[in-house]
Amino acid sequence: MKLARWASHAAGAAVAPVLPLLLRRRAAQGKELPERLPERLGHDAARPEGPLIWLHAASVGESLSLLPLFSALLAKRPELHLLITTGTVTSAHLLGQRLPPAVAARLIHRFAPLDVPGWIDRFLDGWRPDVVAIAESELWPNRTYALAARGIPTVMVNARVSPRSAALWQRWAPGLARDLLRHFALVLAQSEDDAARLRAMGAEQAACWGNLKAAADPLPVDEAELARLRALIGARPVFLASSTHPGEDEVVLEAHRTLAARLPGLLTIIAPRHPHRGPGIAALAAPLGTVSRRAEGGQPGAETAIYVADTLGELGLFFRLAGVTLVGASLVPKGGHNPLEPARLGCPILFGPHTEHFREVADALVAAGGAVRVADAGTLAEMVENVLTNPTRGQSMTRAAATIADTAAHLPEDLADAILGLMPASAGFPPAA
Repeated sequence: MKLARWASHAAGAAVAPVLPLLLRRRAAQGKELPERLPERLGHDAARPEGPLIWLHAASVGESLSLLPLFSALLAKRPELHLLITTGTVTSAHLLGQRLPPAVAARLIHRFAPLDVPGWIDRFLDGWRPDVVAIAESELWPNRTYALAARGIPTVMVNARVSPRSAALWQRWAPGLARDLLRHFALVLAQSEDDAARLRAMGAEQAACWGNLKAAADPLPVDEAELARLRALIGARPVFLASSTHPGEDEVVLEAHRTLAARLPGLLTIIAPRHPHRGPGIAALAAPLGTVSRRAEGGQPGAETAIYVADTLGELGLFFRLAGVTLVGASLVPKGGHNPLEPARLGCPILFGPHTEHFREVADALVAAGGAVRVADAGTLAEMVENVLTNPTRGQSMTRAAATIADTAAHLPEDLADAILGLMPASAGFPPAA
């Protein structure tokens, strides 16, 4: 569709003059790194010699989901270089913490260029990727058309499109969606529902191979800190509310109020999805007893009733400490976070009614007895008490959840084979054996 390409090009060029101002404003708010703003304009390429795959992930969840794919690609082709682009400071920070040394040695991070034709061209001219893999659902017209014009094979991995987003595309730009999706060599969805929506939008080849987030390695932990906190907490029962969003903390605290009378010594840990909410959560919790904030150096000592874990990248620590966890973004309509993270660490799982982002995984966990849905503070308190006072129930849940978590172990290797199979002969890259 020449008209769609022209309109996308014109729209991108039209907004380009105001975007540097918006980027500087974001930098002032801590949402961009000032010294790295040129990357958003496509500058600062430093392409190494040899074959290079560009992988893009918009934010934290998407970028961390690619970790097993990085390892699988490099295990199959150690001579590869990987370029990873992200759109948020947090995702860049967590990637730096989570990359295995062998992967970090072959991986370069840049912030993604904005979808302005000249900036995309500058980026591609500098990096010259041989294959591109886009995580989840980022459909940027100028980027897609520029890759197609250069003949660079592009794959959408772990693709996801919500019913609302699919409906908006179908209502306002069905022709553009079809035209963009036809330029992808492969569209591999994370669920059968996502694959069906993508096919309806025009990705006729869309298929579900599984959810890459289900194949992630267990979250890491500082073993010395784990031992230290276990010694501080002792035999106290521990309830964790992980990655909570506004509206959930109040429910968790109401459940704690109920449970405190039934479970002497109960420690409730609240780990907000966004650490800047720590002070607000501490203020909400203050009437319930002693509150400590990790960001301030607070400790979960014997007198602490509520421990606010307002730090980044430490859920692996708290899942290992907890006797049961509520997975956040599920008591409010946010779609839920990944329930397989606690599953891999033997932490019994509870979540609310809103698990659309992981519907198939959540339904499988419930069906297998590996997780329980709760609806409000009352049912949350009931299930937390049930698990914390009944070790057999918790052990049964963790065994069932581990079985579900193991189902996608092969997926990173399958995706790596598919991506490597698209490497052009011009890259000097022999076919995989």
